[in-house]
Amino acid sequence: MSDAPFQHKPVLTLECLKNEAIQFAERESRRKESSLFGITDGKAIGTYFEQRFREYLRSRYEFQGGSSSSSIDFPELGVDIKVTSIRQPQSSSPFRSARQKVYGLGYSLLIFVYDKEDDVVTKTAVLQIVHVVFVDKERTGDFQTTTGLLQILQNQGNEDDIVAFLEERRLPVDEIGAIALAQEILRNPPKVGYLTISNALQWRLQYRRVIETAGSVEGVERLR
Repeated sequence: MSDAPFQHKPVLTLECLKNEAIQFAERESRRKESSLFGITDGKAIGTYFEQRFREYLRSRYEFQGGSSSSSIDFPELGVDIKVTSIRQPQSSSPFRSARQKVYGLGYSLLIFVYDKEDDVVTKTAVLQIVHVVFVDKERTGDFQTTTGLLQILQNQGNEDDIVAFLEERRLPVDEIGAIALAQEILRNPPKVGYLTISNALQWRLQYRRVIETAGSVEGVERLR
């Protein structure tokens, strides 16, 4: 007797990823986990949650995993996962160029925001997922930088005005790079970004604004 035909899992799409993020967040918000009891390291909690989410997706879909070269979790979809505490909603992101502050990171973000609760009686922890937000890649620029540039353009600013603004914002770019970026901004004005991006060896991304505006602005979608 021949074996039953192998059933291929469906390919993970962006819409599937969003839907599964909602389902997974609801499930995890009810689950008690002893290994997280007493843990306060946000990076360790984020790594734990991301691994569980990827395992959950692996059991249901086919998808390419992230790699060191891609630096994001779902390169085929152009999406990176971020897991952060509601008490200080922020994380880091690889620095590529100052241009990311203006035009975005180059990929979308799927952000899980948790509120961790420890139960001293059962010695377990629950990650209450209080927000799940999807930020389109075109909206991952820095809010103050993009809104400031758009105001300059509205006021008929020129290349010199833009270069001066970039210097005031202390973008990590040299004079030649600032001029090239200013010329690009004049040709192709950026869209408003909703992240707060602080300069560092890696970008420090802060998410309070995307949490507050999710569902009310284009490109920032509240999933939960």
